[in-house]
Amino acid sequence: MDKKRIGVLAIIGASIMWAIEPIFAKLAYLDSSVVQTSTFRAIFVTILALIYAFSTNGNNLKVTKKEFSVLFYIAIFGTLVADLLYYIALTKVPVINAVLIGHLQPIFIILIGYFILRDEKHSKYDYLGMFIMIIGALLVTTQTLQNLLILRVGTVGDLLVVGATVSWATTGIVARKYLNTMNCGIITFYRFLIASIFFTTYLVIRSEFQFGGLNQIIIGIVVGTGYILYYEGLKRIKAAQAGALELSTPFFAALLGFLVLGELVTPMQIIGIIILCMGVYILSKNE
Repeated sequence: MDKKRIGVLAIIGASIMWAIEPIFAKLAYLDSSVVQTSTFRAIFVTILALIYAFSTNGNNLKVTKKEFSVLFYIAIFGTLVADLLYYIALTKVPVINAVLIGHLQPIFIILIGYFILRDEKHSKYDYLGMFIMIIGALLVTTQTLQNLLILRVGTVGDLLVVGATVSWATTGIVARKYLNTMNCGIITFYRFLIASIFFTTYLVIRSEFQFGGLNQIIIGIVVGTGYILYYEGLKRIKAAQAGALELSTPFFAALLGFLVLGELVTPMQIIGIIILCMGVYILSKNE
């Protein structure tokens, strides 16, 4: 199997994990707050990443000062800021909306990456695939034809997810540019270790450091697996391709949201998801 196809499969695997994540996040909110859920999520991801790093890279967790500065940036803006905004948004919007908007990274990756990743050249399949996927995303977000015609594309919760998406896009580009050869377990380990220290300190100061239950463990395992697959895929394909492929997540999120949480999907959203899948296929084609 060629390098690009492995990368595509890894990103789609990560997308499945991230479709599962918000389901268990909403279930975890029944027993704990957003910050508590985010904290124990980060702790269990750190543990899983450490195990993966040891199994694939020996006992070596050393990084240079330059690499640590990049990891610190990713931890703050990718986990502490972006993930927290996303988890707050989950209390205000349906899973399908949060997941879809949260994975509209290609637009921001292309805009930001134009100035940072100048060595990445995109093929006609990349641009066509991303264009088709953005159309599908618009249909899923607006939900109905009436909303589409008046351009009613979101709420305050949706805007929070947009903010998270911009932060995620910057961390994806930075990881691609500066950490492309680093072990994926090490990247994930430091990213969530740094964030968990900040989260834990906040909860301890407020005397709210309290474990919420099994759902938080499941979230940690799911998210940890997702990030490891994401970084493995990011090593093998372009940053914009990785961001666009994550748009396959809404398909799984819509199905799980309906089966577990009873969230309904409109006919237009179904059409949008089908279009997204078409875009994924085009994007995954070899140049």
